[in-house]
Amino acid sequence: MSTDQHIVIIGAGAVGAATAVQALNAGLRVTLIEPDSPGGPQASSYGNAGWLSSHSVLPPASPGVWKNLPRWLKDPLGPLAIRWNYLPRAIPWLVRYLASAWTWPRVEHTAHALRSLLAGAPALHQALAAQAGVPHLIEQRGLLHAYLSEQHFRADSRAWEIRRNEGIQWEELDNDALHALEPDLHPRYTFGVLVPETGHCRNPGAYVAALVQLAQSLGADLRRTRATGFDIRAGKLRAVHTLDGDIPCDKAVIATGMRSRELARQAGDRVPLAAERGYHAVITQPEGAPRVSTMLADCRVVVNNMETGLRVAGQVEIADIDAAPNWQRAHILRDLLVSIYPALPAKPAEDRVDYWQGSRPSMPDGLPCIGPASASKDIVHAYGHGHVGLVGSARTGELVVQLLQNHSPTISLEPFSPRRFA
Repeated sequence: MSTDQHIVIIGAGAVGAATAVQALNAGLRVTLIEPDSPGGPQASSYGNAGWLSSHSVLPPASPGVWKNLPRWLKDPLGPLAIRWNYLPRAIPWLVRYLASAWTWPRVEHTAHALRSLLAGAPALHQALAAQAGVPHLIEQRGLLHAYLSEQHFRADSRAWEIRRNEGIQWEELDNDALHALEPDLHPRYTFGVLVPETGHCRNPGAYVAALVQLAQSLGADLRRTRATGFDIRAGKLRAVHTLDGDIPCDKAVIATGMRSRELARQAGDRVPLAAERGYHAVITQPEGAPRVSTMLADCRVVVNNMETGLRVAGQVEIADIDAAPNWQRAHILRDLLVSIYPALPAKPAEDRVDYWQGSRPSMPDGLPCIGPASASKDIVHAYGHGHVGLVGSARTGELVVQLLQNHSPTISLEPFSPRRFA
């Protein structure tokens, strides 16, 4: 495909930015549409936990998780909560969420698909970061899962068996080995699992911003506006409608995260995309911190030592995307953080703590939408990554560029079809 072919990428988050760079590397002409500052606090990538977790192949749900639904509804501050006023709108999504992991064979199907998307992701990000001039933002030193005991780890054996079947390897650490690796970790954690192939990003917002700046240096035109629809005639894309007029183009990519649902509908596909809201807290100049980015298995949070401080991220809140934040959830994360690393002050000064809330664009089965649109093959879906948006963005960009060039994708996109819920 020649550079005369004009591609409009709608959205400059992690997926859109990675796609833009790889499209430009392939010789395509690119316009990026993004109304806000790339990598800014409004973006879900900004608040990401920073894990480049190529082993995150399990869907959010698991068999039997439906038993927890009453507890989720009762506890507005639990690790997964559903706001009562949003429940009627959330029910169809929740039914699909539970059904997607009703049996272990379904979980294995999802794991196989996600592994094809995520395998090798840290190296892909290292290459992108190096090209963008920010190689220091991507590190590949493995990720740690900290358990209260070996028995708690063995209780997760089915999940780890699925990972092993997908070629994922890890090292098991007893109490002495765990605390030799992580001397600041609370002694209540006595068993660890280190996954060496994985990596982390030290500043996801800055990384995305650097990718967009790289795209511009390679010739991308960044338009600060919002896309509103498409001009499609006889299955052929003619232009992308925006608040500031039409942008004529040959092909387009929908990569607007949580805002993708209406654009997808206009492209002929109805997708059950939901706002899975998350929170983070950051303590600056921490007195104690992990050497390796860590997930605490008992409270399901991720702790990552960022450029900006020690970040703890987690929590899932099913609510309207524009609902006001419940900052108590972020305060819970702060309190968890100081309990995990005892060297931190029990009550850090508020001017040392930064809080954030954003929305993950999530599909109920844990698989993103990647593939051509029903109304026109000139439009490509690329959103809905949920908890694997950052790590999955680089491979997604590769796949989207292959579709834009009419090449066969290097992995099967059938599991990611936007029509799978039709």
